[in-house]
Amino acid sequence: MTALHVPARPEAPTAAANPWITLVAVTGGQFLAVLSTTVMSVALPTIGRDLHADGTATEWIVNAYVLVYASLLMLSGGLGDRFGRKGVFLLGMLTFALGALIAGLAPNVPMLLAGRVIQGIGPALLVPTSLAVVRAAFPDERERAVAIGAWSTSSGLALAVGPILGGVVVTGLGWRWVLLLNVPLVAVFATVAALVVPRLPRTPATGRFDWQGALLTTTAIAALSFGLIEGRGQGWASAPILAAFGLAAVAAVAFVHWERRHADPLVDLTLFGHRGFAAANLAGAVAFFAFVGLIVYLSAYFQQVQGHSAVRAGLDVCAIGVAFALATPLSGRLVGRFGPRIPMVTGLTLGGLAVAGLLTVQRDTGIGSIWWLLAVGGFGIGLCLTPMTATVLAAVHPHRAGMASSVHNALRQLGQVLGVAVLGALAYSGPALSVTGLHHAFAVAGGSLLVMAVIAAAALRTRAH
Repeated sequence: MTALHVPARPEAPTAAANPWITLVAVTGGQFLAVLSTTVMSVALPTIGRDLHADGTATEWIVNAYVLVYASLLMLSGGLGDRFGRKGVFLLGMLTFALGALIAGLAPNVPMLLAGRVIQGIGPALLVPTSLAVVRAAFPDERERAVAIGAWSTSSGLALAVGPILGGVVVTGLGWRWVLLLNVPLVAVFATVAALVVPRLPRTPATGRFDWQGALLTTTAIAALSFGLIEGRGQGWASAPILAAFGLAAVAAVAFVHWERRHADPLVDLTLFGHRGFAAANLAGAVAFFAFVGLIVYLSAYFQQVQGHSAVRAGLDVCAIGVAFALATPLSGRLVGRFGPRIPMVTGLTLGGLAVAGLLTVQRDTGIGSIWWLLAVGGFGIGLCLTPMTATVLAAVHPHRAGMASSVHNALRQLGQVLGVAVLGALAYSGPALSVTGLHHAFAVAGGSLLVMAVIAAAALRTRAH
């Protein structure tokens, strides 16, 4: 096979438009991509009725997107660094829109699943490159911290408001518009991005692209995600799940061995020797583990235990998203002024204490009694995300920002999958969601955040520059 080489001379950057317009363009695409991980959940019952699909098929309408998205993240950051971040970002936007169009017009479940697979390729391409664009567009450290705060707001807020928006669109327009509305919105953001996002210098090539490393990491993440997604349904000790976990372990070990020998690896594993880089990536996984689990299973509690509609359940948990949206811009300013340690540790601690406080929830607990805990939890998670991302990006040269971003986003996405799987296994430890199971899930989520706060406090002893 002929090796692909990129000229060592970096492409010359063009004059940048207003960096804040660039930020709007890339975070808009990021918001739509992340929104699709939760917005479809409330549409599944309607899709099942319209397309005569069983429960397993409808679950994979969400899972197919998540699985493809998570699996390709590590690959896409390296592609952006090597072949051009702007081009890879725009390709991700267009792929996302194409998949949404196919899925939205699908006459049957197989076609809908095919569209969701194509759609899932989109965020895998655009999310890491969007962060690399933000990193390059804001050379000033304080402005960059604020911009990263906005980027973090878009992803976290998309997760939080997805069930609400999905319920409103399904009720008012029908389930197909949950998908089809992405097409005109992507057209707007992609057009703006094409006009304002500057061409960024590529990483000088020292050898062929690390396709073997990309294959190994994609296999490891895909197998692990499949095992986590299907474990509760098929049984954690079933042959397919054990085989998936075994394949993930073998591929992960092979990936580490290969990357250590490769002259120009997909992931520079020596970065994990940097305490701040390692702690920030672990914190990202833990934060999304707790955050997504909190949203998903609190929404399920209000629907399945208290009998609320999907829209009302989304409104019940909206305090999480509102507080999150207020915290992330503040977090960016705090990082710019004080560095990442204080907001990261404070946010993890607040989040952990708030989730632990939900151990008081009972079958008849109304939102009026716990809304402030949801707000504190959302505020805490929002406060800690920007310093995590800033720490990860500060550890690498700007030419490798895509690689660092892909690692960080892959671990965040795995945290989401792990949160849904592990916390779901606890919440549904009986035949249905129970308050006792929910308490177990909250205890694990809250404890994880508090332990991570201690680790982050020890790892980030000084301000990162």
